[in-house]
Amino acid sequence: MTELLQYFERELPGVNAFLVDEAARLNGLVREVALHILKSGGKRIRPMLTILMARAQGYAKDDFLPMACALELLHSATLLHDDYLDDADMRRGSKASHLVFGRTETILAGDALLALANEMGARYGKARLSALLAKGTMETAVGEIEEIQFSKNPALDRDVYMDIIIGKTARLIETACRCGVAMATDSTEAEDAAGEYGLNLGIAFQLVDDALDYASPTTETGKPEGGDLKEGKVTLPLILLMEDADEAANEELLDALREKRLTPDQCVSIVEQVVDGGYADRTRQEAAAYVERAKQALAGFPDCREVTVLKQAADYVLTRTK
Repeated sequence: MTELLQYFERELPGVNAFLVDEAARLNGLVREVALHILKSGGKRIRPMLTILMARAQGYAKDDFLPMACALELLHSATLLHDDYLDDADMRRGSKASHLVFGRTETILAGDALLALANEMGARYGKARLSALLAKGTMETAVGEIEEIQFSKNPALDRDVYMDIIIGKTARLIETACRCGVAMATDSTEAEDAAGEYGLNLGIAFQLVDDALDYASPTTETGKPEGGDLKEGKVTLPLILLMEDADEAANEELLDALREKRLTPDQCVSIVEQVVDGGYADRTRQEAAAYVERAKQALAGFPDCREVTVLKQAADYVLTRTK
């Protein structure tokens, strides 16, 4: 992972400084909200993927930051809106923005970041980049809508779950990769390969995230253990548990999730069952298959340092603890 760490250490200061500078120019009503979410941390995987993909295809200019950071702004906007809709208490170890600044300010800040992201992508004057950003934004919104619908009527349904994680997480990571290639070349083949890498990486990323929700302490993730369960979300670790349980128990659990009446003790018990039964580990194992597909998608890329880092980034997804 040496190349991965070195690459991130070299590029992250510029990415973070650019994000803060852009957010600092926003209207005073939303500026502090935007800075709060952007300064709260984050892996910055989306902007880094854009940079890596562009350079892997021979992009030699140094004007990549607006495009790369546009993806992070889109992601940050979804976090602001998501925390508000979920009535979440924490984000990355800090109090959620709507609890600090208010609900109106938080929603408006999310809207402002969405608008700023699209404006930054348009600075290149390349229609393909604007189209990719618009498509990624729409697909992410659809994923969030599907998740809300599913939480209102949860079911033991892997297909719906996969559609949700593809929409709410994987498509934006795919978009980051496609945008990087689209900056460097008009090759549809190269862009599709990058998209395949990003899509599979994004699926693996969310699968690991869902496993961590059950099996990693709050001090690592910055979120309460079992937070998805408390919010009524049916994710793969819970689906795997229910697949091994009897039908009556599943119906009772789904009813409790639907009616938001799980007690704290019940939540603790379910989290323990998921961890002790190895269902979080099995979720990571499923993620490993998507990581391999992601790396295979890079087969046609030139042999360069960036491709080595992209492969290491895929492997890192499986080992992360937060």
